[in-house]
Amino acid sequence: MHDAFSSKPFSRATLLVLGTLFALIWFMQLNIRHLVPSDEGRYAEIAREMLMSSDWITPRYNGYLYFEKPPLQTWFNAATFAWFGIGDWQARLYTALCGFGGVLLAGLTGARVFGARAGFFAALALASAPYWNLLGHFNVLDMGLAFWMQAALCSLLLAQRPGLTTTARRSWMWLCWAAIGLAVLSKGLVGAILPAAVLVLYTLITRDWALWKRLHVLSGSLIFGALTVPWFVLVQQRNPAFFEFFFIVQQFRRYLTPEQNRPGPFYYFIPVLILGFLPWLSLLWQSIRHALKTPPQSNGFSPVKLLLVWSVFIFVFFSASHSKLISYILPIAPALALLLGRYLPLLEAPQWRRHLLGQAALVSAGYVGALVLAYLGDTPAENALYRSYQSWVYLALTTALIGIALSAWINQRNHPTATLRALCVYACGWFIAIAIAGNAHEIFGKVRSGAPLASAVQAELAKLPAHTPFYSVMALDHTMPFYLRHTMIMVQHQDELRFGIEQEPEKWVPTLELWIQRWQHDQHALALVPVSLYETLVARGVPMRIIARDVHRMIIAKPA
Repeated sequence: MHDAFSSKPFSRATLLVLGTLFALIWFMQLNIRHLVPSDEGRYAEIAREMLMSSDWITPRYNGYLYFEKPPLQTWFNAATFAWFGIGDWQARLYTALCGFGGVLLAGLTGARVFGARAGFFAALALASAPYWNLLGHFNVLDMGLAFWMQAALCSLLLAQRPGLTTTARRSWMWLCWAAIGLAVLSKGLVGAILPAAVLVLYTLITRDWALWKRLHVLSGSLIFGALTVPWFVLVQQRNPAFFEFFFIVQQFRRYLTPEQNRPGPFYYFIPVLILGFLPWLSLLWQSIRHALKTPPQSNGFSPVKLLLVWSVFIFVFFSASHSKLISYILPIAPALALLLGRYLPLLEAPQWRRHLLGQAALVSAGYVGALVLAYLGDTPAENALYRSYQSWVYLALTTALIGIALSAWINQRNHPTATLRALCVYACGWFIAIAIAGNAHEIFGKVRSGAPLASAVQAELAKLPAHTPFYSVMALDHTMPFYLRHTMIMVQHQDELRFGIEQEPEKWVPTLELWIQRWQHDQHALALVPVSLYETLVARGVPMRIIARDVHRMIIAKPA
Protein backbone atom coordinates (compact mmCIF):
# COMPACT_ATOMS: atom_id res chain seq x y z
CA MET A 1 0.00 0.00 0.00
CA HIS A 2 2.85 2.35 0.73
CA ASP A 3 4.15 1.92 -2.82
CA ALA A 4 0.72 2.61 -4.23
CA PHE A 5 0.82 6.08 -2.67
CA SER A 6 4.50 7.03 -2.66
CA SER A 7 5.77 5.88 -6.08
CA LYS A 8 5.75 8.57 -8.75
CA PRO A 9 3.04 8.14 -11.42
CA PHE A 10 5.14 9.60 -14.25
CA SER A 11 8.61 10.96 -14.88
CA ARG A 12 9.30 14.62 -14.22
CA ALA A 13 9.48 15.34 -17.96
CA THR A 14 6.09 13.71 -18.58
CA LEU A 15 4.52 15.65 -15.73
CA LEU A 16 5.94 18.88 -17.15
CA VAL A 17 4.43 18.16 -20.57
CA LEU A 18 1.05 17.28 -19.04
CA GLY A 19 1.12 20.39 -16.88
CA THR A 20 1.95 22.62 -19.85
CA LEU A 21 -0.88 21.17 -21.95
CA PHE A 22 -3.27 21.56 -19.03
CA ALA A 23 -2.27 25.21 -18.57
CA LEU A 24 -2.69 25.98 -22.27
CA ILE A 25 -6.17 24.46 -22.46
CA TRP A 26 -7.20 26.03 -19.15
CA PHE A 27 -6.23 29.60 -20.03
CA MET A 28 -6.99 29.58 -23.75
CA GLN A 29 -10.71 29.36 -22.93
CA LEU A 30 -10.91 32.75 -21.22
CA ASN A 31 -11.74 34.83 -24.30
CA ILE A 32 -14.10 32.45 -26.10
CA ARG A 33 -17.25 33.68 -24.35
CA HIS A 34 -18.66 37.13 -23.68
CA LEU A 35 -19.31 38.12 -20.09
CA VAL A 36 -22.80 37.15 -18.97
CA PRO A 37 -25.10 38.71 -16.37
CA SER A 38 -25.23 39.07 -13.57
CA ASP A 39 -21.98 38.23 -11.75
CA GLU A 40 -19.52 38.43 -14.64
CA GLY A 41 -20.67 41.80 -15.89
CA ARG A 42 -21.09 43.22 -12.39
CA TYR A 43 -17.64 42.37 -11.03
CA ALA A 44 -15.89 43.36 -14.25
CA GLU A 45 -17.61 46.75 -14.17
CA ILE A 46 -16.81 47.38 -10.49
CA ALA A 47 -13.14 46.78 -11.29
CA ARG A 48 -13.28 49.03 -14.37
CA GLU A 49 -14.81 51.86 -12.36
CA MET A 50 -12.21 51.40 -9.62
CA LEU A 51 -9.43 51.72 -12.19
CA MET A 52 -11.01 54.75 -13.87
CA SER A 53 -11.66 56.57 -10.58
CA SER A 54 -8.33 55.60 -8.93
CA ASP A 55 -10.34 55.07 -5.73
CA TRP A 56 -9.10 51.71 -4.43
CA ILE A 57 -11.00 51.92 -1.14
CA THR A 58 -14.65 52.57 -2.03
CA PRO A 59 -16.13 50.18 -4.61
CA ARG A 60 -18.80 51.50 -6.96
CA TYR A 61 -21.07 49.74 -9.41
CA ASN A 62 -22.66 51.68 -12.26
CA GLY A 63 -21.60 54.84 -10.42
CA TYR A 64 -23.28 53.93 -7.12
CA LEU A 65 -21.70 52.84 -3.82
CA TYR A 66 -21.53 49.06 -3.73
CA PHE A 67 -20.59 47.37 -0.44
CA GLU A 68 -22.05 43.88 -0.86
CA LYS A 69 -18.61 42.22 -1.06
CA PRO A 70 -15.00 43.01 -0.03
CA PRO A 71 -12.57 44.23 -2.70
CA LEU A 72 -9.84 41.59 -3.13
CA GLN A 73 -11.03 40.30 -6.50
CA THR A 74 -11.86 43.84 -7.60
CA TRP A 75 -8.30 44.91 -6.79
CA PHE A 76 -6.85 42.06 -8.82
CA ASN A 77 -9.20 42.66 -11.75
CA ALA A 78 -8.53 46.40 -11.77
CA ALA A 79 -4.78 45.73 -11.73
CA THR A 80 -5.23 43.23 -14.59
CA PHE A 81 -7.11 45.88 -16.59
CA ALA A 82 -4.29 48.35 -15.93
CA TRP A 83 -1.63 45.89 -17.08
CA PHE A 84 -3.34 44.13 -20.00
CA GLY A 85 -6.24 46.36 -21.02
CA ILE A 86 -9.98 46.01 -20.43
CA GLY A 87 -11.61 42.93 -21.91
CA ASP A 88 -13.28 39.58 -21.35
CA TRP A 89 -10.22 37.40 -20.73
CA GLN A 90 -8.71 40.02 -18.46
CA ALA A 91 -11.89 40.04 -16.35
CA ARG A 92 -11.65 36.25 -15.93
CA LEU A 93 -7.90 35.99 -15.39
CA TYR A 94 -7.96 36.18 -11.59
CA THR A 95 -10.67 33.52 -11.33
CA ALA A 96 -8.83 31.29 -13.78
CA LEU A 97 -5.59 31.69 -11.83
CA CYS A 98 -7.42 30.71 -8.64
CA GLY A 99 -8.90 27.62 -10.30
CA PHE A 100 -5.60 26.63 -11.87
CA GLY A 101 -3.71 27.30 -8.64
CA GLY A 102 -6.23 25.20 -6.74
CA VAL A 103 -5.48 22.19 -8.95
CA LEU A 104 -1.73 22.60 -8.42
CA LEU A 105 -2.19 23.13 -4.68
CA ALA A 106 -4.29 19.96 -4.41
CA GLY A 107 -1.51 18.07 -6.16
CA LEU A 108 1.22 19.52 -3.94
CA THR A 109 -0.69 18.92 -0.71
CA GLY A 110 -1.74 15.41 -1.66
CA ALA A 111 1.83 14.51 -2.62
CA ARG A 112 3.37 15.92 0.58
CA VAL A 113 0.75 14.57 2.98
CA PHE A 114 -0.39 11.30 1.37
CA GLY A 115 2.18 10.42 -1.30
CA ALA A 116 3.11 11.28 -4.88
CA ARG A 117 0.36 9.28 -6.58
CA ALA A 118 -2.29 10.59 -4.20
CA GLY A 119 -1.25 14.13 -5.10
CA PHE A 120 -1.33 13.46 -8.82
CA PHE A 121 -4.79 11.91 -8.67
CA ALA A 122 -6.11 14.66 -6.41
CA ALA A 123 -5.09 17.23 -9.02
CA LEU A 124 -6.56 15.05 -11.77
CA ALA A 125 -9.89 14.67 -9.94
CA LEU A 126 -10.20 18.40 -9.25
CA ALA A 127 -9.30 19.47 -12.80
CA SER A 128 -11.85 17.08 -14.32
CA ALA A 129 -14.66 17.90 -11.85
CA PRO A 130 -17.25 20.00 -13.74
CA TYR A 131 -17.93 22.05 -10.60
CA TRP A 132 -14.36 23.33 -10.25
CA ASN A 133 -13.60 23.44 -13.97
CA LEU A 134 -16.62 25.51 -15.02
CA LEU A 135 -16.53 28.01 -12.15
CA GLY A 136 -12.81 28.44 -12.78
CA HIS A 137 -13.73 30.06 -16.09
CA PHE A 138 -16.43 32.47 -14.89
CA ASN A 139 -15.81 35.82 -13.24
CA VAL A 140 -17.45 34.97 -9.90
CA LEU A 141 -16.28 35.63 -6.34
CA ASP A 142 -16.81 32.08 -5.10
CA MET A 143 -13.76 30.71 -6.91
CA GLY A 144 -11.50 33.24 -5.22
CA LEU A 145 -13.05 32.44 -1.84
CA ALA A 146 -12.73 28.69 -2.49
CA PHE A 147 -9.07 29.03 -3.47
CA TRP A 148 -8.04 31.03 -0.41
CA MET A 149 -10.00 28.72 1.88
CA GLN A 150 -8.28 25.79 0.16
CA ALA A 151 -4.93 27.52 0.71
CA ALA A 152 -5.76 27.79 4.43
CA LEU A 153 -6.81 24.13 4.61
CA CYS A 154 -3.79 22.85 2.68
CA SER A 155 -1.36 25.01 4.67
CA LEU A 156 -2.78 23.56 7.87
CA LEU A 157 -2.40 20.01 6.57
CA LEU A 158 1.17 20.71 5.48
CA ALA A 159 2.00 22.34 8.82
CA GLN A 160 0.83 19.35 10.84
CA ARG A 161 3.04 16.71 9.19
CA PRO A 162 5.14 14.77 11.68
CA GLY A 163 8.84 15.56 11.84
CA LEU A 164 8.68 19.20 10.67
CA THR A 165 11.02 21.68 12.26
CA THR A 166 9.50 24.45 14.36
CA THR A 167 10.46 27.00 11.71
CA ALA A 168 8.81 25.05 8.90
CA ARG A 169 5.63 24.50 10.91
CA ARG A 170 5.44 28.17 11.85
CA SER A 171 5.91 29.24 8.23
CA TRP A 172 3.10 27.00 7.00
CA MET A 173 0.80 28.20 9.78
CA TRP A 174 1.58 31.83 8.99
CA LEU A 175 0.61 31.08 5.41
CA CYS A 176 -2.60 29.51 6.72
CA TRP A 177 -3.49 32.65 8.69
CA ALA A 178 -2.69 34.86 5.70
CA ALA A 179 -4.92 32.73 3.46
CA ILE A 180 -7.81 33.10 5.93
CA GLY A 181 -7.32 36.86 5.83
CA LEU A 182 -7.43 36.86 2.04
CA ALA A 183 -10.56 34.66 2.16
CA VAL A 184 -12.23 37.32 4.31
CA LEU A 185 -11.20 40.01 1.81
CA SER A 186 -12.68 37.81 -0.91
CA LYS A 187 -16.22 37.43 0.40
CA GLY A 188 -16.49 38.46 4.02
CA LEU A 189 -16.67 36.83 7.43
CA VAL A 190 -17.54 33.43 6.00
CA GLY A 191 -13.87 33.12 4.99
CA ALA A 192 -12.89 32.99 8.69
CA ILE A 193 -16.03 31.57 10.31
CA LEU A 194 -16.05 28.35 8.29
CA PRO A 195 -12.38 27.36 8.89
CA ALA A 196 -12.69 28.24 12.59
CA ALA A 197 -15.89 26.21 13.00
CA VAL A 198 -14.36 23.24 11.17
CA LEU A 199 -11.31 23.31 13.43
CA VAL A 200 -13.44 23.42 16.59
CA LEU A 201 -15.62 20.54 15.37
CA TYR A 202 -12.58 18.51 14.37
CA THR A 203 -10.99 18.82 17.81
CA LEU A 204 -14.29 17.99 19.54
CA ILE A 205 -14.69 14.86 17.40
CA THR A 206 -11.08 13.62 17.54
CA ARG A 207 -10.13 15.12 20.95
CA ASP A 208 -6.87 16.24 19.38
CA TRP A 209 -6.37 19.12 21.82
CA ALA A 210 -2.61 19.21 21.20
CA LEU A 211 -3.28 20.63 17.73
CA TRP A 212 -4.08 24.04 19.19
CA LYS A 213 -0.57 24.33 20.59
CA ARG A 214 0.80 24.12 17.04
CA LEU A 215 -1.45 26.77 15.44
CA HIS A 216 0.64 29.85 16.35
CA VAL A 217 -2.56 31.67 17.23
CA LEU A 218 -1.00 34.92 18.51
CA SER A 219 1.40 35.62 15.65
CA GLY A 220 -1.11 34.26 13.15
CA SER A 221 -3.82 36.59 14.43
CA LEU A 222 -1.48 39.53 13.92
CA ILE A 223 -0.96 38.49 10.29
CA PHE A 224 -4.72 38.06 9.82
CA GLY A 225 -5.41 41.49 11.30
CA ALA A 226 -2.68 43.20 9.31
CA LEU A 227 -4.27 41.94 6.09
CA THR A 228 -7.93 42.56 6.87
CA VAL A 229 -8.28 45.48 9.27
CA PRO A 230 -6.83 48.36 7.17
CA TRP A 231 -9.44 48.23 4.40
CA PHE A 232 -12.38 47.86 6.79
CA VAL A 233 -11.16 50.86 8.83
CA LEU A 234 -10.52 53.05 5.78
CA VAL A 235 -13.80 52.26 4.05
CA GLN A 236 -15.76 52.89 7.26
CA GLN A 237 -14.03 56.24 7.77
CA ARG A 238 -15.00 57.35 4.28
CA ASN A 239 -18.48 55.79 4.32
CA PRO A 240 -20.23 55.82 7.74
CA ALA A 241 -23.09 53.61 6.49
CA PHE A 242 -20.70 50.81 5.51
CA PHE A 243 -20.57 48.86 8.78
CA GLU A 244 -24.30 48.22 9.19
CA PHE A 245 -24.90 47.35 5.54
CA PHE A 246 -21.87 45.11 5.09
CA PHE A 247 -21.87 43.22 8.38
CA ILE A 248 -25.52 43.24 9.48
CA VAL A 249 -27.37 43.13 6.16
CA GLN A 250 -24.95 41.28 3.89
CA GLN A 251 -23.20 38.94 6.33
CA PHE A 252 -25.91 37.98 8.84
CA ARG A 253 -29.35 38.82 7.46
CA ARG A 254 -28.42 37.28 4.09
CA TYR A 255 -27.79 33.96 5.85
CA LEU A 256 -30.53 34.09 8.49
CA THR A 257 -33.44 35.56 6.50
CA PRO A 258 -34.94 35.02 3.02
CA GLU A 259 -34.83 38.72 2.10
CA GLN A 260 -32.22 38.16 -0.63
CA ASN A 261 -34.81 36.10 -2.54
CA ARG A 262 -32.44 33.20 -3.23
CA PRO A 263 -34.46 30.35 -1.74
CA GLY A 264 -33.89 26.64 -2.01
CA PRO A 265 -34.83 23.45 -0.13
CA PHE A 266 -32.45 21.83 2.33
CA TYR A 267 -31.39 19.30 -0.32
CA TYR A 268 -30.58 22.11 -2.81
CA PHE A 269 -26.87 21.26 -2.95
CA ILE A 270 -27.23 17.48 -3.37
CA PRO A 271 -27.77 17.65 -7.17
CA VAL A 272 -25.05 20.32 -7.31
CA LEU A 273 -22.61 17.88 -5.74
CA ILE A 274 -23.75 14.99 -7.93
CA LEU A 275 -23.34 16.93 -11.18
CA GLY A 276 -20.24 18.74 -9.91
CA PHE A 277 -18.34 15.46 -9.40
CA LEU A 278 -20.14 13.41 -12.04
CA PRO A 279 -16.97 11.80 -13.53
CA TRP A 280 -16.03 10.38 -10.11
CA LEU A 281 -19.47 9.84 -8.65
CA SER A 282 -19.35 6.10 -7.97
CA LEU A 283 -15.90 6.41 -6.39
CA LEU A 284 -16.58 9.42 -4.16
CA TRP A 285 -18.52 7.48 -1.53
CA GLN A 286 -15.95 4.70 -1.57
CA SER A 287 -13.16 7.23 -1.01
CA ILE A 288 -15.05 8.61 2.01
CA ARG A 289 -15.57 5.12 3.45
CA HIS A 290 -11.88 4.37 2.98
CA ALA A 291 -10.94 7.65 4.68
CA LEU A 292 -12.98 6.78 7.77
CA LYS A 293 -10.78 3.72 8.32
CA THR A 294 -7.51 5.66 8.13
CA PRO A 295 -5.57 5.94 11.41
CA PRO A 296 -4.13 9.31 12.52
CA GLN A 297 -0.53 10.38 12.01
CA SER A 298 2.10 9.64 14.62
CA ASN A 299 1.53 13.09 16.20
CA GLY A 300 -2.19 12.37 16.66
CA PHE A 301 -3.37 14.61 13.84
CA SER A 302 -5.75 13.07 11.26
CA PRO A 303 -5.69 14.85 7.86
CA VAL A 304 -8.48 12.72 6.40
CA LYS A 305 -10.85 13.40 9.30
CA LEU A 306 -10.21 17.12 8.95
CA LEU A 307 -11.06 16.85 5.25
CA LEU A 308 -14.27 14.99 6.09
CA VAL A 309 -15.33 17.51 8.75
CA TRP A 310 -14.52 20.35 6.34
CA SER A 311 -16.68 18.85 3.59
CA VAL A 312 -19.66 17.87 5.74
CA PHE A 313 -19.81 21.05 7.81
CA ILE A 314 -19.60 23.46 4.87
CA PHE A 315 -22.23 21.43 3.00
CA VAL A 316 -24.61 21.51 5.99
CA PHE A 317 -23.85 25.17 6.78
CA PHE A 318 -24.96 26.40 3.35
CA SER A 319 -27.82 23.90 3.16
CA ALA A 320 -29.26 25.54 6.28
CA SER A 321 -28.92 29.06 4.83
CA HIS A 322 -31.95 31.04 3.62
CA SER A 323 -29.83 32.24 0.69
CA LYS A 324 -28.56 29.61 -1.75
CA LEU A 325 -26.60 29.75 -4.98
CA ILE A 326 -24.99 26.89 -6.91
CA SER A 327 -21.46 28.16 -6.24
CA TYR A 328 -21.74 28.42 -2.44
CA ILE A 329 -20.34 24.95 -1.56
CA LEU A 330 -17.40 25.22 -3.97
CA PRO A 331 -14.87 25.28 -1.04
CA ILE A 332 -15.56 21.57 -0.40
CA ALA A 333 -14.36 20.56 -3.89
CA PRO A 334 -10.60 20.54 -3.10
CA ALA A 335 -11.20 18.51 0.08
CA LEU A 336 -13.21 15.91 -1.84
CA ALA A 337 -10.51 15.82 -4.53
CA LEU A 338 -7.87 15.07 -1.89
CA LEU A 339 -9.99 12.22 -0.53
CA LEU A 340 -10.39 10.87 -4.06
CA GLY A 341 -6.65 11.25 -4.62
CA ARG A 342 -5.95 8.96 -1.67
CA TYR A 343 -8.33 6.30 -2.93
CA LEU A 344 -7.69 6.20 -6.69
CA PRO A 345 -4.14 4.68 -6.48
CA LEU A 346 -5.69 1.68 -4.74
CA LEU A 347 -8.10 0.88 -7.56
CA GLU A 348 -7.69 -2.42 -9.34
CA ALA A 349 -8.67 -3.15 -12.93
CA PRO A 350 -12.04 -4.83 -12.13
CA GLN A 351 -13.13 -1.92 -9.93
CA TRP A 352 -12.23 0.59 -12.63
CA ARG A 353 -14.07 -1.49 -15.22
CA ARG A 354 -17.26 -1.34 -13.15
CA HIS A 355 -16.90 2.42 -12.77
CA LEU A 356 -16.51 2.82 -16.55
CA LEU A 357 -19.63 0.76 -17.19
CA GLY A 358 -21.60 3.03 -14.88
CA GLN A 359 -20.20 6.12 -16.59
CA ALA A 360 -21.06 4.75 -20.02
CA ALA A 361 -24.64 4.27 -18.82
CA LEU A 362 -24.75 7.85 -17.48
CA VAL A 363 -23.45 9.30 -20.74
CA SER A 364 -25.97 7.22 -22.69
CA ALA A 365 -28.71 8.65 -20.48
CA GLY A 366 -27.28 12.08 -21.25
CA TYR A 367 -27.79 11.48 -24.97
CA VAL A 368 -31.47 10.75 -24.32
CA GLY A 369 -31.88 13.64 -21.89
CA ALA A 370 -30.39 16.13 -24.34
CA LEU A 371 -33.32 15.47 -26.67
CA VAL A 372 -35.42 17.80 -24.53
CA LEU A 373 -33.26 20.76 -25.59
CA ALA A 374 -34.94 20.68 -28.99
CA TYR A 375 -38.26 21.61 -27.35
CA LEU A 376 -37.12 24.42 -25.01
CA GLY A 377 -37.53 28.15 -25.54
CA ASP A 378 -40.59 30.41 -25.42
CA THR A 379 -40.06 31.78 -28.93
CA PRO A 380 -38.77 30.33 -32.22
CA ALA A 381 -35.59 32.40 -31.79
CA GLU A 382 -34.95 30.96 -28.31
CA ASN A 383 -35.73 27.47 -29.53
CA ALA A 384 -33.13 27.90 -32.28
CA LEU A 385 -30.53 28.72 -29.61
CA TYR A 386 -31.34 25.55 -27.67
CA ARG A 387 -31.19 23.46 -30.83
CA SER A 388 -27.78 24.92 -31.64
CA TYR A 389 -26.54 24.21 -28.12
CA GLN A 390 -27.87 20.65 -28.38
CA SER A 391 -25.28 19.79 -31.05
CA TRP A 392 -22.46 20.94 -28.73
CA VAL A 393 -23.89 18.91 -25.86
CA TYR A 394 -23.82 15.83 -28.08
CA LEU A 395 -20.22 16.63 -29.04
CA ALA A 396 -19.26 16.95 -25.37
CA LEU A 397 -20.99 13.67 -24.49
CA THR A 398 -19.27 11.95 -27.41
CA THR A 399 -15.89 13.24 -26.20
CA ALA A 400 -16.55 11.87 -22.73
CA LEU A 401 -17.66 8.54 -24.21
CA ILE A 402 -14.48 8.30 -26.31
CA GLY A 403 -12.45 8.89 -23.14
CA ILE A 404 -14.40 6.13 -21.39
CA ALA A 405 -13.87 3.71 -24.29
CA LEU A 406 -10.13 4.44 -24.53
CA SER A 407 -9.81 4.07 -20.77
CA ALA A 408 -11.54 0.68 -20.90
CA TRP A 409 -9.25 -0.49 -23.71
CA ILE A 410 -6.10 0.59 -21.83
CA ASN A 411 -7.40 -0.96 -18.62
CA GLN A 412 -7.54 -4.39 -20.28
CA ARG A 413 -3.85 -4.40 -21.15
CA ASN A 414 -1.55 -6.53 -19.05
CA HIS A 415 0.73 -3.78 -17.78
CA PRO A 416 1.60 -2.68 -14.20
CA THR A 417 0.53 0.92 -14.88
CA ALA A 418 -2.45 0.13 -17.13
CA THR A 419 -5.06 1.31 -14.61
CA LEU A 420 -3.05 4.46 -13.90
CA ARG A 421 -2.91 5.36 -17.59
CA ALA A 422 -6.57 4.45 -18.00
CA LEU A 423 -7.47 6.92 -15.23
CA CYS A 424 -5.49 9.69 -16.93
CA VAL A 425 -7.12 9.17 -20.33
CA TYR A 426 -10.55 9.07 -18.70
CA ALA A 427 -9.97 12.33 -16.81
CA CYS A 428 -8.64 14.05 -19.95
CA GLY A 429 -11.77 13.01 -21.85
CA TRP A 430 -14.00 14.58 -19.24
CA PHE A 431 -11.81 17.69 -18.99
CA ILE A 432 -12.18 18.36 -22.73
CA ALA A 433 -15.89 17.48 -22.66
CA ILE A 434 -16.50 20.04 -19.93
CA ALA A 435 -14.58 22.68 -21.91
CA ILE A 436 -16.75 22.02 -24.98
CA ALA A 437 -20.06 22.20 -23.10
CA GLY A 438 -19.01 25.21 -21.03
CA ASN A 439 -17.72 27.34 -23.89
CA ALA A 440 -20.71 26.48 -26.09
CA HIS A 441 -22.73 28.53 -23.59
CA GLU A 442 -21.62 31.48 -25.71
CA ILE A 443 -24.67 30.65 -27.86
CA PHE A 444 -26.79 32.03 -25.01
CA GLY A 445 -24.19 34.37 -23.54
CA LYS A 446 -23.78 36.48 -26.67
CA VAL A 447 -27.53 37.15 -26.74
CA ARG A 448 -27.65 38.08 -23.04
CA SER A 449 -24.46 40.15 -23.19
CA GLY A 450 -24.41 43.80 -24.18
CA ALA A 451 -21.34 43.33 -26.36
CA PRO A 452 -23.10 43.05 -29.76
CA LEU A 453 -24.74 46.46 -29.21
CA ALA A 454 -21.69 48.21 -27.83
CA SER A 455 -19.98 49.34 -31.05
CA ALA A 456 -23.03 51.17 -32.41
CA VAL A 457 -23.69 52.88 -29.08
CA GLN A 458 -20.04 53.87 -28.60
CA ALA A 459 -20.07 55.44 -32.07
CA GLU A 460 -23.08 57.52 -31.01
CA LEU A 461 -21.45 58.47 -27.71
CA ALA A 462 -18.39 59.72 -29.58
CA LYS A 463 -20.55 62.35 -31.31
CA LEU A 464 -22.03 63.68 -28.07
CA PRO A 465 -20.64 65.90 -25.29
CA ALA A 466 -18.68 64.10 -22.58
CA HIS A 467 -21.30 64.54 -19.86
CA THR A 468 -24.34 63.44 -21.87
CA PRO A 469 -26.70 61.60 -19.48
CA PHE A 470 -27.22 57.90 -20.14
CA TYR A 471 -30.31 56.47 -18.44
CA SER A 472 -31.17 52.88 -17.58
CA VAL A 473 -34.97 52.90 -17.54
CA MET A 474 -36.74 50.35 -15.34
CA ALA A 475 -33.87 47.87 -15.74
CA LEU A 476 -30.34 47.11 -14.56
CA ASP A 477 -28.30 45.60 -17.37
CA HIS A 478 -25.29 43.94 -15.76
CA THR A 479 -23.07 43.82 -18.84
CA MET A 480 -23.90 47.00 -20.74
CA PRO A 481 -21.91 49.47 -18.57
CA PHE A 482 -18.79 47.32 -18.93
CA TYR A 483 -19.01 46.91 -22.69
CA LEU A 484 -19.94 50.58 -23.24
CA ARG A 485 -17.27 51.77 -20.78
CA HIS A 486 -19.99 54.08 -19.48
CA THR A 487 -22.16 54.18 -16.34
CA MET A 488 -25.93 54.73 -16.42
CA ILE A 489 -28.42 56.72 -14.35
CA MET A 490 -31.00 54.39 -12.83
CA VAL A 491 -34.67 55.20 -13.45
CA GLN A 492 -37.47 53.89 -11.17
CA HIS A 493 -35.97 50.39 -10.80
CA GLN A 494 -33.33 50.14 -8.04
CA ASP A 495 -32.57 46.41 -8.26
CA GLU A 496 -29.45 45.57 -6.18
CA LEU A 497 -28.28 49.20 -6.18
CA ARG A 498 -30.77 50.21 -3.51
CA PHE A 499 -28.15 50.87 -0.84
CA GLY A 500 -26.02 53.06 -3.14
CA ILE A 501 -29.07 54.99 -4.32
CA GLU A 502 -30.17 55.59 -0.74
CA GLN A 503 -26.75 57.06 0.05
CA GLU A 504 -26.75 59.33 -3.01
CA PRO A 505 -30.42 59.79 -4.02
CA GLU A 506 -29.58 62.70 -6.29
CA LYS A 507 -27.92 60.26 -8.67
CA TRP A 508 -31.11 58.55 -9.79
CA VAL A 509 -34.58 59.28 -11.17
CA PRO A 510 -37.26 57.72 -8.92
CA THR A 511 -40.20 57.55 -11.38
CA LEU A 512 -40.83 57.10 -15.07
CA GLU A 513 -42.79 60.35 -15.13
CA LEU A 514 -39.84 62.35 -13.82
CA TRP A 515 -37.55 60.69 -16.35
CA ILE A 516 -39.85 61.64 -19.26
CA GLN A 517 -39.78 65.24 -18.03
CA ARG A 518 -35.98 65.20 -17.83
CA TRP A 519 -35.73 63.54 -21.23
CA GLN A 520 -37.89 66.27 -22.75
CA HIS A 521 -35.58 68.97 -21.37
CA ASP A 522 -32.23 67.25 -22.11
CA GLN A 523 -30.48 68.60 -25.18
CA HIS A 524 -28.59 65.33 -25.61
CA ALA A 525 -29.36 62.03 -23.88
CA LEU A 526 -29.21 58.26 -24.31
CA ALA A 527 -31.24 55.57 -22.58
CA LEU A 528 -31.46 51.81 -22.30
CA VAL A 529 -35.08 50.65 -22.20
CA PRO A 530 -36.64 47.17 -22.19
CA VAL A 531 -38.28 46.26 -25.49
CA SER A 532 -41.57 45.86 -23.64
CA LEU A 533 -41.48 49.54 -22.59
CA TYR A 534 -40.71 51.00 -26.01
CA GLU A 535 -44.28 50.87 -27.39
CA THR A 536 -45.54 52.59 -24.24
CA LEU A 537 -43.08 55.42 -24.77
CA VAL A 538 -44.10 55.72 -28.43
CA ALA A 539 -47.78 55.94 -27.43
CA ARG A 540 -46.91 58.76 -25.03
CA GLY A 541 -45.12 60.70 -27.73
CA VAL A 542 -41.66 60.50 -26.15
CA PRO A 543 -39.15 61.74 -28.77
CA MET A 544 -36.50 59.10 -29.42
CA ARG A 545 -34.33 57.55 -32.05
CA ILE A 546 -33.22 53.89 -31.97
CA ILE A 547 -29.45 53.43 -31.90
CA ALA A 548 -29.28 49.67 -31.34
CA ARG A 549 -31.55 46.86 -30.23
CA ASP A 550 -31.84 43.15 -29.61
CA VAL A 551 -34.62 40.89 -28.40
CA HIS A 552 -34.33 42.13 -24.79
CA ARG A 553 -33.40 45.82 -24.87
CA MET A 554 -33.14 48.95 -26.94
CA ILE A 555 -30.72 51.88 -26.85
CA ILE A 556 -32.43 55.13 -27.78
CA ALA A 557 -31.15 58.68 -28.26
CA LYS A 558 -32.85 62.06 -27.85
CA PRO A 559 -33.32 63.41 -31.40
CA ALA A 560 -31.34 66.55 -32.16
